[in-house]
Amino acid sequence: MAGGQGSRLRPLTEHLPKPLLPVGGRPIMEHVLRLLRRHGIEETVVTVHYLAELIEREYGDGTRLGMSLSYVHEDRPLGTAGSVKAAEGLLGGEPFLVISGDALTDVDLTELVRRHHERRALVTVCLTEVADPSQFGIATLGPDGRVERFLEKPGPGEAFSRTASTGIYVMQPEVLRYVSGTGPADWARDVFPRLLAEGLPVYGHVAEGYWEDVGTHAAYARAQQDVARGLVDVGDAEPVAA
Repeated sequence: MAGGQGSRLRPLTEHLPKPLLPVGGRPIMEHVLRLLRRHGIEETVVTVHYLAELIEREYGDGTRLGMSLSYVHEDRPLGTAGSVKAAEGLLGGEPFLVISGDALTDVDLTELVRRHHERRALVTVCLTEVADPSQFGIATLGPDGRVERFLEKPGPGEAFSRTASTGIYVMQPEVLRYVSGTGPADWARDVFPRLLAEGLPVYGHVAEGYWEDVGTHAAYARAQQDVARGLVDVGDAEPVAA
């Protein structure tokens, strides 16, 4: 997913989409694509909206990265679920992985996919522990890893967990039946509550490794510093000053 406007990062994103902001010598999105490639995911559908032409110009068909990239254009912001629904025709009716193009991470995607299939899940949510859960969807898990509660961006006094969604999901194609496709829709706000209410197999996987949602100036600075300090595995990224 690479369609967001990055409004909280202005003026940096006035003329550059957030996924193309550089971290460690490469755009954030390129770190994500290289992570996918390292875990054997070579076919990727990129959903784009804001300054889409710059993203397509940068990566084209993906040949430079040893991948195959296709693009789906949102004529208006469709949300995290609506954008995936718009790409349904390119997913081939197979299980798929959803990941943001503007978060820096080195989580083990191979292990995430393995656990998804092992549990025969409809959805597996990749989770991590955070200090401040107010900006994320939070979850509690049962002993078997099944999601028991999920709340998007809890208000004051509402947080019941610091286990937060990374916005990385492994999904069976059947989940798209729960996304109407007629307008914007969000996984955490619109789809997951319905799946849980119907008792469907939604599981969580608390991943080890690094994850930073690069959504604010402070988070962007942290990501730069963490790459410089070697706290995140970004492969062979160019060195940056500490």
